[in-house]
This record gives sequence, C-alpha cells and structure tokens, in this order.
Amino acid sequence: MAALRVLESNTLEAVQEKVEAGRRLDFEDGLALMESDDLLALGELADLARRRRGGGDEVYVVQNFNMYQTNVCRVKCKFCAFAKTNKQADAFTLTADEFVEDALAQYERTRFTEIHCVNGEHPHVDLEFYADVLRKLKAALPDVHLKFYTASEIHHMSKLEDCSHEEVLRTLKDAGLGSMPGGGAEIFAERVRRLIAPGKEHPDEWFDVHDTAHRLGITTQCTMLYGHVETYEERIDHLLRLRAQQDRSGGFLSFIPLAFHPENTVFERRGWTHTAGSDDLKIIAVSRLLLDNIEHVKAYWIMMGLPLAQVALHFGADDVQGTVVREKIFHAAGAQTETGQKIEELVRIVRAAGRIPVQRDTLYNELRRWDD
Repeated sequence: MAALRVLESNTLEAVQEKVEAGRRLDFEDGLALMESDDLLALGELADLARRRRGGGDEVYVVQNFNMYQTNVCRVKCKFCAFAKTNKQADAFTLTADEFVEDALAQYERTRFTEIHCVNGEHPHVDLEFYADVLRKLKAALPDVHLKFYTASEIHHMSKLEDCSHEEVLRTLKDAGLGSMPGGGAEIFAERVRRLIAPGKEHPDEWFDVHDTAHRLGITTQCTMLYGHVETYEERIDHLLRLRAQQDRSGGFLSFIPLAFHPENTVFERRGWTHTAGSDDLKIIAVSRLLLDNIEHVKAYWIMMGLPLAQVALHFGADDVQGTVVREKIFHAAGAQTETGQKIEELVRIVRAAGRIPVQRDTLYNELRRWDD
C-alpha cells in the first residue's frame, strides 16, 4: 500500500501509527483530528481505518420510506423547526388507519423494505396509540421492517405511562417494532443541552433506552447533531460515549452524523448558517476513526446533498442511507436537497465514486449488488 499523504507529522502521524497497528484512538487523538486542517490526510486515514477493520468497496443503500404519525411536541428544542403545538394550524396527528392507508398507497408505488418513523413527543396520546399503529402496519405489510421511535420518544412514552423503558420497548416489540433510529442524541454535553434543548431528557435516559433495546434484541442507530454551539471537545466526548455504549451492548448498526440546519429556528435569527462541506467531511472521517466498533458510518445525502455524500465515501463512509421519499424534519429547517431519491440514482452516484452499490435491508442483509 502506498504511504499516506500525512502532512502534519506532529498530530496525524501518531494517529496513522495507531490505525495501522489496530490500536484504539483516545480523546487526545480525536481532538488532534478535529483540529487538523489537512482534510485530504484525514480522508485517507479514515479510509485506511475502514479497510483495516474489514471494509471493502461496497456502499449500501436501502429502499425505505419516511413517515410521521404526529408533529405535535411538548418540547421546544431551539434547533427544531418540525415540532408544533396542538393548536397550530399545521399540526397533525394521524390515526392508525390513516397511517396504514398512506403506507399501503406508497408501497404500491415503491415496494420499500423499511419504514422509518420519528415524531414529536405528543403530550395527549398514550402507549397504545403507538402500539396500535405498529400492529396494524405489521398485519398490512408483514415483510416490511418497522424502524420506529427515537429514544426520546420511548422515554416520553415511559413518562406518560409511568413505567420503565423496558416495559415500553417490550410492548412495542410485541406489536411489530423491528429496530430504532438514533435521533434525540443531539450532543450529550449538559452545557449544550441546556442551551439547545432545555426540556429534553438527560443523556443517561437516551443511553438507557438504547442499552435496554440492545438487551431485548432490538438493534438501533446512533447519531450526533453538530454545527450549532458545541465545541470540538464536546463532539469527541459524544463520539467516545457512543463507543463506550457499543462496547457494553453492541447493538448500534450504524452512526449517522447530522449537520444542523438553522432555518426557521431561533438560530437563524442569530445568524447561524449551514455547516461547511469541509466540516461535514471532517466529521465523517473523525467518526470513522474513533468509532472502531460501529461497523457502518452513513453519509446522509438528505443533509449534505448527493455530490458531497459521494465524496464522503472516500472519507470513511460506507452507506448513503436510502430513498427516503418524504423527509420533513430537516427540510422544515431549510434543507435544499430533494425529499427523496430513486434507487437507480443512488446506485449511479455510488458507481461514479468508484464503489460497488449494494442494496440492503435494514439489518444489512444484502438484497442486490451491482458489480459491473
């Protein structure tokens, strides 16, 4: 293998030595990576780490569909443009029958293998509201994987029902829950949460939900929302907390860095702008280097656009997420990307990046590949 183009010998050379020796990076390594301006060297290091840990040329895509039961939310997170109060004209809460009818209509058009669903934390519905949707969906679409509800939503349900996270998760799993998305993590640092989401649960609750889900055989994703008020140190702390949880429970299938979008939030009035593409690529690379026990890192094209997601495949990412079809949360905050893509377009951009497109299901079972 050709030598990597490492230009900052005092910072990145030591990291390269650890990567090549299969040694785990620490907090100081992560901080050195975040502070580095040698973006191409970071990308090379991340791709080296991905390959040393068993990665090949495969890049994954999934035929999925985003749905939402309600945008009514008790929390007023300062970074969110999706949540509404029950009295606002554009608030919505779908019944189970309405939700299933919509899913069936879309399934006839796209034959998705996964429904991805997140919501606001509605203060006036109960656990049965959520379980009923899962049961009816599973009966109508038995072969579709149901990836539903963030840890924040699970914690909210447990507070409504005055029961444990485990009781909520067992009820939902029995109703048809297949896995969970990773939202609600934001940044774990308490300073940041006080500033951007003062009404949200403590990070310990987020971790307890995921730990409990993993013990029950429910796989989950994990995320980080970056580009608002957090420091480099707080980003690294966040990633290392995720890595420690994966050491304990092993149920994270992938990590998805989410760039903050400021439109229609209080941050827009304060002059915040979208993250730079260089920062997006740096986060992908640093995440891949630090998260040595989470197999997949996603370049979520909804956040960064297809061209940058394509570049991110050379910075440690091995997944561009999926067709999505009807994304609302980040578009409410000003995302300028399409709200959905066809599998053929995702295959095209992966091929153009010199990688092998692989269509997967939610659990990374291979459904189809394009080797030619």
